[in-house]
Amino acid sequence: MSIYGQNTSQGRTAWGGTTRRRNIGGGLIIGVLLAGFALCKYYSNSELNEVTGKTQHVSITPDQEIAIGLESTPAMIEQYGGLHPDPEGQKFVKQVGQRIVNGSRAKSTPYQYDFHLLYDAEVVNAFALPGGQVFITQALFNKLENEDQLAGVLGHEIGHVVARHGAERIAKMELSQGLTGAAVIASGDYNTAQAAQMIANLVNMSYGRNQELESDDLGVRFMMQSGYNAEALIGVMDILEQASGGQGQPEFMSTHPSPENRRGKIKEAIEKYKNETPVN
Repeated sequence: MSIYGQNTSQGRTAWGGTTRRRNIGGGLIIGVLLAGFALCKYYSNSELNEVTGKTQHVSITPDQEIAIGLESTPAMIEQYGGLHPDPEGQKFVKQVGQRIVNGSRAKSTPYQYDFHLLYDAEVVNAFALPGGQVFITQALFNKLENEDQLAGVLGHEIGHVVARHGAERIAKMELSQGLTGAAVIASGDYNTAQAAQMIANLVNMSYGRNQELESDDLGVRFMMQSGYNAEALIGVMDILEQASGGQGQPEFMSTHPSPENRRGKIKEAIEKYKNETPVN
């Protein structure tokens, strides 16, 4: 090989190495700036929740939560086979839900609560969208033994709305996406992006478990304030456990805490709120 060829090869290698070091250095700086921006945005957006007494990191307003919920409602109804055609069932679900709202601290919030019985007879589920839209499937509704248990399910979902868990989720996802993007730019390594996304998912998953426990706590509180027997929520845990066949994911890898853990927390909440002054 000629000296010219060797020099050319070495020069290319040297230039390639220099370019790579410069790219990594520039990417690292940009990545750090993006990560700092994501963190600053997340922690600077904080509000006190008057019902829970907690300071929350949220990036949207209650009006925006309501708009998101109303816009998403048709798709959720379609996903679960439409609304249940029984008008009495729909009326009953709405009556119980509104009794909880009107008799509890939920009434003082700005949300537009509405309650829906879904047609799905296979999937045992209940959920709430940001802003006050609450749903329960026929599959779960049919397993409930009394009105108090229905109140427990709806009270729990109202708890998600009041605690602004949807807004918290959105802010946390924005933070996770910002940090993941920063990690990719800083390293230029796709494998790093995968690892960062996995960590982000685990963070959000853990956060979901805390949300479920907080909603159980608020559900107990709202049930007691509106005159329902909060111990019925323990019965709901039994129903959910039976519906899963007693087999679920390990608690660490699930957004929902184990039924046994939830039963204990519900009992603690009942003791905590039994002497609370009723809502006028």
